[in-house]
Amino acid sequence: MDELQQLADAISLLPGIGRRTAARLAMHLARHPDEAAAPLAAALEAARRNLAVCTLCGSVTPRAANPCRLCSDPRRDDTVLCVVEDPGDIPLMEQSGEFRGRYFALMGKLSPMRGEGLGSLRLPRLIERAAAAKEVILALDSDVESDATASYIRHALSSRLPSLRITRLALGIPAGSAIAYSDPVTLSRALRGRTEM
Repeated sequence: MDELQQLADAISLLPGIGRRTAARLAMHLARHPDEAAAPLAAALEAARRNLAVCTLCGSVTPRAANPCRLCSDPRRDDTVLCVVEDPGDIPLMEQSGEFRGRYFALMGKLSPMRGEGLGSLRLPRLIERAAAAKEVILALDSDVESDATASYIRHALSSRLPSLRITRLALGIPAGSAIAYSDPVTLSRALRGRTEM
C-alpha cells in the first residue's frame, strides 16, 4: 500500500469523513506538504502530547488540567448531572448559561447500524457518577437511536437508583422558527412539553 493510500485510510478514520473526501484531503496534503501537511502534522503531534480526556466527564482537556476546569470548579452543583452523547455537546450546553451542574459524556449512543452497542457507552461510569446526584438530565439528540439510548439509560438508572430524578431536555420548535416549518413529531413534542407562562 502506498503512502498516499495510507494517508487517505488514516483520514477516513475521522468521524464524518468518507473515503472520497479522505482521498481528496490526502491528495491536497501531498500536493502542499509545506503549506498544509507540515502545520497539520505539528498540530496533531501537539494535540497528542498535550491533550487528554477528562477522567470525570469525558471532555477534552489539557493533560496538565485533568479533571477539566468544569469538573474542578467548586461552584458547580454536584447534585445535578447532565448526560450528553458527545464531549463536543458540553461547550454548547455551557453557551446557554443555564446549567451549573456537572457533565458526563456517553461517547456515543446505541446504534446497531454503526456497530455501537452497550459496550461503546460508559454506562458503568455513568451509574457511579449518578449515585452522587439527585437529578440526571438526559441531554441527548432527538433521533430514534438517541431516544432508545435515553430509554435504556432511564431504565438502568431507575432500577439501581430508585430515588434519582431522571429528566430529559424539552423538545419542540426552535427559537426563531415558524410552526409552518415544523414536522408533526416536533409539534407533538412541543405540545407535550409546554410550560406555564
